[in-house]
Amino acid sequence: MPHAPDYNLAVVVPVHNEAANIPPLIAEIRAAMRTLDDRFAGRFDYRIIYVDDGSTDASGTRLRDLARQSADLRVVTHRTGCGQSAAIISGVKAADTDWIATIDGDGQNDPADIPALFEAALRHDQPAAPILIAGHRQRRQDSAIKLVSSRIANRVRAGLLGDATPDTGCGLKLFRREAFLTLPHFDHMHRFLPALFIRAGGRVVSHPVGHRPRQSGASHYGTWGRLKVGVVDLAGVIWLQNRWNRPDIVTTDGTSGFEAAEAIARSAQRPFARTE
Repeated sequence: MPHAPDYNLAVVVPVHNEAANIPPLIAEIRAAMRTLDDRFAGRFDYRIIYVDDGSTDASGTRLRDLARQSADLRVVTHRTGCGQSAAIISGVKAADTDWIATIDGDGQNDPADIPALFEAALRHDQPAAPILIAGHRQRRQDSAIKLVSSRIANRVRAGLLGDATPDTGCGLKLFRREAFLTLPHFDHMHRFLPALFIRAGGRVVSHPVGHRPRQSGASHYGTWGRLKVGVVDLAGVIWLQNRWNRPDIVTTDGTSGFEAAEAIARSAQRPFARTE
């Protein structure tokens, strides 16, 4: 789609059995996108990309029906459930925008927070260091055991990974598409995005966002199941951090860091010029 540089965004929404939450959340996302369109005086473009991760309820049918009626909605379908990280990766790959916002499909994240995250990303973005704007949920609407387990997990993770992020579990995040696609991809990677961005030479800015109680459906992630896989994933990310020396690339035109890496990647995709 044609768009002005930097003023475009794809909102990626992974879902599994969230049929009742789909129509109201799409309406809220569109309202948030209208706010950004007003802010940039019509120079803003967006896509909503839903990834149906092997749903067994009416989610797939509902999404396909809505997509047929709307040019701004794109649907990616996993034949079987592959997990939230795989759904996010599929959504990012399907996007054709410079920027990506991710949001949970259960309605607990408020799409009205996306414009503030996008403007924060534009303020903090630097060519040499990819930026991740990470939502930090305020006054969380979760059960007591979920809140306690989350606080413990965040403290342990931050202490071991040094990602200095108070809430990596928040589904609201915003980043450049190209930066995300350079990261290592693995199951549950979405919970370690701050550490992965820092590992890649990037920066993380936590931004306060709202949090709402779930109105329909049920959580698909149990506390103890999350804890079990979290320990294994944490060990894996620590291994990744210790097994990578990030080179400081300098090109012949004097650019360096992430900007230089992007330039090299773009040149590798172009055919060689023929000299006579």
